[in-house]
Amino acid sequence: MEMNWIYFFPIALIPLVIGSIWYNPKVFGTVWMRTAGLTEEQAASGNMALIFGLVYIFSLFVCMFAGSWAIHQFSTNGLFATQPGFADGTDQAMIDFVNTLNTDYANLHRTFGHGAVHGGIGAVFIALPIIAIISLFERRGWKYIMVHFGYWLITLILMCGTVCQFV
Repeated sequence: MEMNWIYFFPIALIPLVIGSIWYNPKVFGTVWMRTAGLTEEQAASGNMALIFGLVYIFSLFVCMFAGSWAIHQFSTNGLFATQPGFADGTDQAMIDFVNTLNTDYANLHRTFGHGAVHGGIGAVFIALPIIAIISLFERRGWKYIMVHFGYWLITLILMCGTVCQFV
């Protein structure tokens, strides 16, 4: 199965784009700053080039993981990696089987919608618990949790959908 790895680089911009809209004071930025106890000056402080650069790098990590959880074909070789003769290349029948499987089913469930469903599931079962756990220990309220969860829900839906469609 041919992968278009180059798409990870523009897809990793999605969190920055969604964040610039979501955390804008006219959308949820004011609610976020109030629940976080931040002033506009504090939110705008810091080395923004470093912050945005690191966000982009971490977004690349999310893209790579999104591929493994939204694209089922990523795991095909992993299913057979421990089978005798596959990893060392001595069982040609097994290798041919996996290659045929990869060829025949390379595009199965490779749509934006399928990836978006995985993104939504990931937001609910991965992002929400992580955000909630950290926020509860930091004594943040549910409004704070939901602002961040909403951001990650939209972001992961778009990232996983785009990864599934194009990578």
